[in-house]
Amino acid sequence: MKATVVIPNLNGAGWLRDSIESVWAQTERDFELIVVDNGSTDESLAIARSYRGRANYTLIENAENTGFSHAVNQGIRAAKGEFVALFNNDAFAEPAWLANLLAAAQKDGRIFAVSSLMIRHFERQLADDAGDYVTLLGFACKRGDGMKASRYQKPGRVFSACGGAALYRKSILDKIGLFDEHFFAYFEDVDISWRANSLGYKNVYCPAARCYHICGATTGAVRYNPFKSVQSGRNSILLPYKNMPILMFLLNLPFLALGYLMKAVMFRLRGYGPAYFQGFKEALKVMGRLEKPKFRLKNLPNYVLIQLWLAAGTVRYFIYRAQRALHIT
Repeated sequence: MKATVVIPNLNGAGWLRDSIESVWAQTERDFELIVVDNGSTDESLAIARSYRGRANYTLIENAENTGFSHAVNQGIRAAKGEFVALFNNDAFAEPAWLANLLAAAQKDGRIFAVSSLMIRHFERQLADDAGDYVTLLGFACKRGDGMKASRYQKPGRVFSACGGAALYRKSILDKIGLFDEHFFAYFEDVDISWRANSLGYKNVYCPAARCYHICGATTGAVRYNPFKSVQSGRNSILLPYKNMPILMFLLNLPFLALGYLMKAVMFRLRGYGPAYFQGFKEALKVMGRLEKPKFRLKNLPNYVLIQLWLAAGTVRYFIYRAQRALHIT
């Protein structure tokens, strides 16, 4: 089988059926669909169950919310496809979405992940995500968020694929490991893409793979809320700590400290300071349990490239903030 599409679901009654139907409507037919329900208490579980008996459909039911990473890992482990596409339950794919992702991935056997052009569902002239990038400040950012989607029509390499609508090569997942479940939600897709970058694999962006996304529908956070603030506080520390070799981490520590200070002030001003600091405390507890990739001298060129990407991402971030302040889209 060519591909497996995995949709994690938590209380998505308002949009899950439309999301599933958009997947069934794909022009690429050689795929299976796995829905992983994470303890839903609304009608979305009944919606997911209603597809039982359909060919190439599997429903995995969890008794509680185990987190995004754990849920998609369940789907990946059950997958029969050569490639695995993750798809949010609040996203809706154009008919050629999967075919275009597969075509992009098959251009090069070193391609690990392919990121979609995610477009805001209710503002369809604006992008939601066109691949992710990371800064020296420790910020993981959505490229193109709130900018005109027409700006992002060129395919190319990106630091990370957004796990809300991305294709992954399963043979490389078998080598580098699945999503880190210490990242309960958010940044887990950047973590796995960073791991791939460190080993010399590629993450690319495919603008022809288009879908429409209701941002924050599951977590209730278009920007921030207490849950997302805790996740951001924890995972923004875990991401560089886990993936940077020790010398690289020490080199970037002043920039990271500045970034954490900036975030702390921002969250405090928005009323989420306690939640953000709760995430910090959780990060300190988790650090010792992280499985840090081993430093290998042969990967030094990859580490240098990543450092250059972080520097470029920092410039990109400040340009983006200036554009938003000036209401440039």
